[in-house]
Amino acid sequence: MSRKWFTSMMLVMLSVVLVLSGCSSKKEPKEALSSAAVKALEMDSYVVENQIKILDFSVEGTEDTESAQVGAVLSMLKNAEINIKQIYQKEPMQTEATLEVKLTGDMTTTITIPLVMTAEKLYVKIPSIPFLPLPESVTGKFLVLDLKELAEQAGEEFNPDLFNPEKSQKLSMELMGALFAEYESGAYFSNIDPKEASLPAGFKAKQVVQFAITNDNVKEAVTILVNQALPKMLDILAKEEYRSMLQLTPEEIEQAKQELQEGNQDELGEALDEMKNHLQINKFTVDTAIDENNYPAYYNVQADVAVNDPDTQTNVKAAVQMTSHFTQINEKPAFEIGIPTDTLTLEELQEEMGQYGY
Repeated sequence: MSRKWFTSMMLVMLSVVLVLSGCSSKKEPKEALSSAAVKALEMDSYVVENQIKILDFSVEGTEDTESAQVGAVLSMLKNAEINIKQIYQKEPMQTEATLEVKLTGDMTTTITIPLVMTAEKLYVKIPSIPFLPLPESVTGKFLVLDLKELAEQAGEEFNPDLFNPEKSQKLSMELMGALFAEYESGAYFSNIDPKEASLPAGFKAKQVVQFAITNDNVKEAVTILVNQALPKMLDILAKEEYRSMLQLTPEEIEQAKQELQEGNQDELGEALDEMKNHLQINKFTVDTAIDENNYPAYYNVQADVAVNDPDTQTNVKAAVQMTSHFTQINEKPAFEIGIPTDTLTLEELQEEMGQYGY
């Protein structure tokens, strides 16, 4: 009897260990990204906050960069910030976004542009811009564009898929899958500790996968992109659903494939060797945080590079961070703008602008 109890207890303990290990184990990085990409297609509604920060941008070594005008532009771009908050629902298709552009330097200002899109109409709120004064009769109103009418006026057939966020998301996922599939997991992908991933406050990550390119593997990475990834990405674009969505012809895609095939590998290698001599990658990473429901709910792209041109003696430095955070996935969306009623048509806008000499 004691032997049976001992055997039973061992089986129970082994089962518990297996269950716990299965719950806590992480997938291989590329497998985790592929699974998350498929899961993302199940997002029928969400709120996403995107941010682009230009942490550093400088150009040195040419006469042009020493001019006051160029200096002002560089100053304005450095520390510039673009924020886009989007609320989306699949059925009926409706999405709204608020674009916010923050500029620094001598022209410090913030420009905010709300947008709303349905299956056939686009609404854009006309902003008040300090250095581009617009008539008060139009600022604050929404310019309404009938996408079907615009297509007809241009003599083209209206293609609703061109503005379909669902199809755009599906295409992006397929292209990303084809791209990442060509890179070896150990050389380019790794799991990182969520505590080291700079996640948003309160974000619970099941797994964080990092894709990284360094000075050591950049030549190989570009070679893989040109010779292996791009041809497969073109095959995806050649699918009828995507080709028609992007209004590409079979001939255009075939020409792009042919140009890739005809590329001289020796010349490509020489160009990449030359690039390595003048490119410094301080950091280039793409972090994808997968939440507890297996959605890829947070992305963090960080790029910090420097390039020097020996012919012009120009040195360019650029550092950018881009993040995307998805929340309220598959919850009933709470639209903040709704369908605008204070609108004007393109003809009405042109008439108002014409009265002020625009």
